[in-house]
Amino acid sequence: MSDHDDFTTVRLDGTQMRALAHPLRARLLGALRLDGPATATTLARALDTNTGATSYHLRRLADVGLVVEEDRPDAGGRERWWRAAHDFSDFSARDFEGDPDAAAAHDWFQRWAARKAFDGFEAWLDAAPADTADWRDAAGPGDLKLHIGPDRLRALTDEVWALLERYEREAPADEPDAREVIVATLVYPRVDSARREPGPPA
Repeated sequence: MSDHDDFTTVRLDGTQMRALAHPLRARLLGALRLDGPATATTLARALDTNTGATSYHLRRLADVGLVVEEDRPDAGGRERWWRAAHDFSDFSARDFEGDPDAAAAHDWFQRWAARKAFDGFEAWLDAAPADTADWRDAAGPGDLKLHIGPDRLRALTDEVWALLERYEREAPADEPDAREVIVATLVYPRVDSARREPGPPA
């Protein structure tokens, strides 16, 4: 079994969303969720920034409950260790109606997350030629057009995430050639100029 049997999720409020809408803070929270607890020094090195800025923005994330200090008696008090307070964030545009700053932060964060997903996939494409045929065949993009309303789309998204969480919970400890894999979802109504609205009945 995976060691992630009990996932924790935070429903972001306006204060948390505004705090998270910052490039370094978003990267810090992502790094802590992906790679586990770390010090400001370790994170600064990994994210190619300076320790002072990293420490400041970790404190800002802690102020809104997105990261917490981790007690490390073996560290001897030399450095503060930080960990993500939750495994996942949940939010929707409706959560921030009536709060223009939080709505703008929500828009920024979604655009940042989409770019980050594409950057990660391009990094894989750069590395793929040196990888095995099995991994090259298993990883890749895909898309599908659906005709669906918002309620069923929400249900579909929830179902997809439940499936992904089940795969992580039930991951065998001895799965051959297992690696960390990123699954990024982008779900959106089609808005390009090629879209054709239904015409009147013939």
